[in-house]
Amino acid sequence: VQLQASGGGLVQAGGSLRLSCAASGRSFTSYAMGWFRQAPGKEREFVAAITARGGSKFYADSVKGRFTISRDNAKNTVYLQMNSLKPEDTAVYYCAAGRGPYYSDPIMGADFGSWGQGTQVTVSS
Repeated sequence: VQLQASGGGLVQAGGSLRLSCAASGRSFTSYAMGWFRQAPGKEREFVAAITARGGSKFYADSVKGRFTISRDNAKNTVYLQMNSLKPEDTAVYYCAAGRGPYYSDPIMGADFGSWGQGTQVTVSS
């Protein structure tokens, strides 16, 4: 699976961004998708995940209620709508393709086998 993330940028605190991740290769409806992020000097952190058909979603506590993951299977694209952004959301955001249609422990990342190149999100205070 090849993944291409886009949509990052610089935004003020309280603002919004929508990230996109276009996938190609394996049938898009056969695998779950996730978003992770990594801030400078920190380990990679789980953000959100969605099952192959979009019926189940899971979020990190730090973004719950502010971020929304969705997917358009007709466009082979997963999205991350980020609202009420905070400076601590600043990071490189990566999309990831699951090994199958579901996830069991998305936080640790083991459910995901392919990773995109990342897109930078910077939130100024």
